[in-house]
Amino acid sequence: MEQQWVRLVDEDEAGHVVSLVLDRPEARNAISVLLARQLGAATAELARRPGLRAVVLRSSRADAFCVGADLKERRGATTEDLLAARDTNRGAYGGVLGLPVPVVAAVTGYALGGGCELALSCDLVVGDAGTVLGLPEVGVGLLPGGGGTQLAVRRLGWGRAADLVLTARRVGGEEAYRLGLLDRLVADGTVVDEALDVARTVASRSPRAVRLAKQAMRDGAHRPLPDALDVEDAAWRQVVGGPDRVEGIAAFVEKREPRWADPA
Repeated sequence: MEQQWVRLVDEDEAGHVVSLVLDRPEARNAISVLLARQLGAATAELARRPGLRAVVLRSSRADAFCVGADLKERRGATTEDLLAARDTNRGAYGGVLGLPVPVVAAVTGYALGGGCELALSCDLVVGDAGTVLGLPEVGVGLLPGGGGTQLAVRRLGWGRAADLVLTARRVGGEEAYRLGLLDRLVADGTVVDEALDVARTVASRSPRAVRLAKQAMRDGAHRPLPDALDVEDAAWRQVVGGPDRVEGIAAFVEKREPRWADPA
């Protein structure tokens, strides 16, 4: 029977918030071909889930989010083996990056190589002072292949990204927060709870507006400003005619919590 190293955990009865849990504790969630395939399948399932509003990507271990590629598995692999597994690995990272709802990474302990790239694929990253992030691939004759070279530049800017990618150095939680690798630096031992709080806050907002806002931010971020404003305008036009606008304004005026309808 195949070992299951990726789990989905509903965090509320409605299924609005789901944790995507990396659960290969004996290997500190090192990404093998099997784990990558399971991660790709799990994200595909999440993308189809009705009622989903936010995802928390977290580890079953407190001391390791994910230490990156399974180098023990790769040690005996041929170039042909690695090329054959390439689409599976890309599917894992792309599955996280492509989720239509916001994804919050709860980074506890080490997030190295592919683990750091999984965090970079999320919309918000939460960590504490004990978090350690890095892209060490050039130190073992590779380069980041899960989106790291592109996502780091987009998140950090050229110089800060180059400092991490080209030196392969690791950074602790406080420096990661200053650089912009972490979006929230929280008290030690509270990372998962804080990430879930963020996800629940997101889930309390208009689900249609949140999805469209994420799409507009992603699609427009690196276009020329006039084109990016057109992306925003197209998203606004989609949301303004929907029921959430009517409900949201009514709830505000009536001083009550809004009752959102989940997107079809």
